Amino acid sequence: MTIPIVFAFDKNLVMPACVCISSLLMNAKKDTSYDIFILHPANQSMTQTDLVKLPEYYDNCKLTFRPVGNEFDNAFEIRGITTPAYYRLLIPEIIPEYDKIIYSDVDVIFRRDLSDLYSIDLTGVYMAATYDVGMNLGKDGVAHINSTKGLVLGKYIQSGFIMLNSSKLKNDGLVIRFKEEAKKQYKFQDQDILNVVCGKNLKVLPAEYNMTDYTFYYLNSGDELIKSGYVKEEEISEAKQYGTLHFNGHKPWKSYSINFDIWWEYYRKSPFFDEKFYFDFFYRKINDYDLLPLWKRVKILLRYFVYGRRIV
Repeated sequence: MTIPIVFAFDKNLVMPACVCISSLLMNAKKDTSYDIFILHPANQSMTQTDLVKLPEYYDNCKLTFRPVGNEFDNAFEIRGITTPAYYRLLIPEIIPEYDKIIYSDVDVIFRRDLSDLYSIDLTGVYMAATYDVGMNLGKDGVAHINSTKGLVLGKYIQSGFIMLNSSKLKNDGLVIRFKEEAKKQYKFQDQDILNVVCGKNLKVLPAEYNMTDYTFYYLNSGDELIKSGYVKEEEISEAKQYGTLHFNGHKPWKSYSINFDIWWEYYRKSPFFDEKFYFDFFYRKINDYDLLPLWKRVKILLRYFVYGRRIV
């Protein structure tokens, strides 16, 4: 099976993108290949970056770069999230080759093959996505949803990992509406836009496909998440072990975060491992490391120095 998947970012995220895509390809089944599209600013060439090495290291992928012009140059930016965040809204136009396609942020680690996901039928809906736990349950998220026209509390989805019914989005003229909505000052930018435009016509995915920092926060803080219905109790164990990790809070290549050790495990396994960057990070963070409980320190050491061998 060939699975099309899109990533959108600028040069500042090339390194985590390489780790993200490597994790995807490491965990592919033998009969799965990925048709990978990189959307990037037209004024930034990606052909001289490490990304071009991916097909050399992995024989189960094809890589295509698609530059994006100044479509969103005047779009609203906030919280350090820049224009490429909006590029996912253009996928039906920029990548007409596929009627159904996956989009993912690059602050992600994949831990299983996506063929089961891609087999999900999207007939009649615009997209498939997971609920955004932090937005639907957190105080600030609830306030934002309740105060923003078109958003529905309890139904708000996370846009960092989605599967699009591109043909329906295009045929129903929604790309044009996306562009119009992007002129407004939505606090959560593309995510708010997708919720406003597509929120009433989508399929909800199991949480395992987008295990955000907030998902783990609520899983570790009691049974509120289970009571809410966003995660089924029988799914938790497998989701924790194999679910796609989305570091939508603190970035593990910059600071400590939930499951940061798993990100570094995949970095160490990847063909893009840089020993100096790796040890410089932990040298800088040694004081923080000493504050961690003993069990966590032992776990980290095991991941890095026993399990974290490079795999190509």
